[in-house]
Amino acid sequence: MTTSRRLADRKSAKFQKNILKRGAVPETTVKKSNPYPVGPIVLSFFIFVVIGSAILQIFRTATSGGLA
Repeated sequence: MTTSRRLADRKSAKFQKNILKRGAVPETTVKKSNPYPVGPIVLSFFIFVVIGSAILQIFRTATSGGLA
């Protein structure tokens, strides 16, 4: 399957025009990174579990006389 010379020249010109536009991306299309990789709900749940388990461990140790 051959391509006509006129069609090939048109495709070549189209790609050549795009080469000159490389790196000229407007600011609106650039994706900004999220300052918080973890959501605030997940972070608060994690802190609740960690601090809650530490408090329960302190109570368990205090009620058993330090022999747990």
